[in-house]
Amino acid sequence: MAVEAEAVTTPDLALADTDINWDRLDKWSFHMIGAVLFTVQQGLLHPTAVVKTRMQVADSGLSHMPGFRVFSHILKSDGIPGLYRGFGTSAIGSFPGRVLHLTSLEISKDLMMKYTEGLDMPEATRVGIANGVAGMMANLVSCAYFVPLDVICQRLMVQGLPGSTYCNGPLDITRKVIKAEGFRGLYRGFGLTVLTQSPASALWWGAYGAAQHIIWRSLGYRDDTDKKPSHMEMVTVQATAGMLAGACSSVITSPIDTVKTRLQVIDDYGIGRPSVLKTTKALLEEDGWRGFYRGFGPRFLNMSLYGTTMIVTYELIKRLSVKKE
Repeated sequence: MAVEAEAVTTPDLALADTDINWDRLDKWSFHMIGAVLFTVQQGLLHPTAVVKTRMQVADSGLSHMPGFRVFSHILKSDGIPGLYRGFGTSAIGSFPGRVLHLTSLEISKDLMMKYTEGLDMPEATRVGIANGVAGMMANLVSCAYFVPLDVICQRLMVQGLPGSTYCNGPLDITRKVIKAEGFRGLYRGFGLTVLTQSPASALWWGAYGAAQHIIWRSLGYRDDTDKKPSHMEMVTVQATAGMLAGACSSVITSPIDTVKTRLQVIDDYGIGRPSVLKTTKALLEEDGWRGFYRGFGPRFLNMSLYGTTMIVTYELIKRLSVKKE
């Protein structure tokens, strides 16, 4: 009876379920379930992105307010819709890019795990490298789609602020940007994004993969044992690894993100087309070096929460999308 009771209470999860590879996934279910769950997650975190963007761009008092006061200011002046400026465009527009990003990520990770198999290195290092390279490749592939979407969404977020151009919706923004600068206007900050976010993505996914591997091993789990983690253990370990990866990435990438955001949305410098150098110089003149950490609080919160919720959501999607055997 004791054996039967133990069999009933044993979680039906193997350690292999913490890292489900591309071949085991039903691709249609993976992308459809992902579209729904990631949109919900995006909706929960979108207000922090709006607060962060306004703090980075505004040359009014907003840039020097604490994040919670900027949040209150937006809520008071624009209501709930003000905290969700650009959300519809971002949510709908992100779907094709997300399919591209996740497909590239999983295929690259599988290839790297195969190529590094048998190499003389610790397993945590091998997992970290495979995840890091996959993260960098996925970012490189998806940047061509996401940068124009980012330009449009961020311009929606800062409507009415000094230096921004008023536009009536995403299509109007696209039309005005193309009319003023051609298609290259939609790719403002593209080089900066690729040069910074690709290493940042590699850092995030590498840190997550290595951290998760180390945590599982420190808890006594191995691939060759019958010990299985519970659902709660799995979620806790993956959330912790995601939070650590997101926090580290936000600290390192915040200055570049501030420059990129201003470069993508500010038109009125009075000195010709904005550039990385002009934007950096303007920030230094306004606030000195601390200007590069405008919006750091909301960004730190956004990336930490994003890292936690994104990876828990992502791993859940993979578990729900495993092919039926």
